[in-house]
Parts: sequence; structure tokens; C-alpha cells
Amino acid sequence: MDDKTYLPRDHVPTPSRPLLGMTILVVEDSRYASEAMRLMCVRSGARIRRADCLGSARRHLQVYRPTVMIVDLGLPDGSGLDLIRDLSRAVPRVDVLLAASGDDGAEEAAFEAGADGFLAKPVTKLAAFQNAILAHVAPDRRPAGPRLVDPDDIQPDAMAYHDDMVAMAEALEGPADGPVLRYITQFLSGVARSARDTVLLDAVDALRADQRAGCDVAPGIAQVSGLLRDRMVQRARI
Repeated sequence: MDDKTYLPRDHVPTPSRPLLGMTILVVEDSRYASEAMRLMCVRSGARIRRADCLGSARRHLQVYRPTVMIVDLGLPDGSGLDLIRDLSRAVPRVDVLLAASGDDGAEEAAFEAGADGFLAKPVTKLAAFQNAILAHVAPDRRPAGPRLVDPDDIQPDAMAYHDDMVAMAEALEGPADGPVLRYITQFLSGVARSARDTVLLDAVDALRADQRAGCDVAPGIAQVSGLLRDRMVQRARI
């Protein structure tokens, strides 16, 4: 099935729904970040599909060919760069292939892997999201005329943030060896930055610094775990 097939009269992009007729596959393991993408897709007129890991994304692609793919670079079963490399060489190719990350230096790596564009996390502005996609589509897939865009930041449901906290708290209960801990701290850094949770972000950044320096990470893990539990309790009380 080809998700790029659309009926011209029913799926013509408009200034208020500039991504109408497109299907976007978001490869993102964070529920909070995925919810933000979902809201932006809905407001833009696009259909969204979600994969939370490389394996799930590849299964989607066996059945559907989306118009746009947005691939997070830090995933639980590997690097999104590997998927981008494969997709950039695939025939037929996805129309728009974007990478997403909040890590320094990720943009250069994404373009080297073959991405068309890059979304720096956190992605909170609807206009930036739409522009990143429209910059790489054919002129007949773009809306005619100026677009009116909501200037406010996209605000995902707080429950999605709670779900991410639960998942990472459970992950920290197990053996946190080097690769596992790097994934957890990368995940939490991105989510905390998106949610503007500066207390958690500072603790995670300190833990990442300890790990890079080869210091004892047990105190940092204990601090981050405690903050995650606090956020889980706060949400449960609401």
C-alpha cells in the first residue's frame, strides 16, 4: 500500500492544513515527544503513524510507504542513523526524510547519513514543524497563499510525560551498564528539555558528565531515580 496516493479534490493542501494528504511515520520512543508530533500532524492535516523503535519502523515500511518520515536518532534498539542510511538509498525513496535529536553534533551526522532535513528537539512550534517538511516536497504538494500559524507552543498531555517517567524508572531498576545508561540519560535529557523540567535535566546532565568522565555513577543514578519517582507520585495525585 502506498500512503502517498491521495484524491486531488479531497486532499489538496490548504493554508490552514498545509500537510493535508500526507502520511507521516514518526519513529520516536518517547510518548511525550510522540504526542507533540501527533498534535502537530493533526493541526496540519496529516495522518500520523508511530513506531517506537527501529524494528517497529521496519515492520511499518513492509506494509506502508509514508510520504514523510521523522526519525529520532536515539532509539532503544539502535541508532536512527542506520535507518536513515537505508532509507536514503531505498527505491522508491520516501519523499521527505527528517532526523530529530536534541544532542549536539547530531545535525551533521544526520545529513551525512542522508537526511533531507533536521529537527532540533524540542520541537514546539507548529510553523517550524510544517516548514521543515514543506521545504522538501514538490510545489504541487504545498498550499497556495500565506499560512496563518498558531504562535503558541504545542503542549502535549502531561500523562505522556508520566508514562516516560515510569518507563525510565523501570529501566533504571535493572543493570545500568554503559550502553543502557547512555540510552536512558539521552532519552531523559530530551524529554526533560521538551517539558522544561530543569531540575531533572540538570540531574541527568550531571549523570551523563560523570559517565563520560568515568566517575562513580551510583549517586547520580540514585538522584535521577528519586526525581523520576517524585514525578510519578505528583502525576498520580492529580
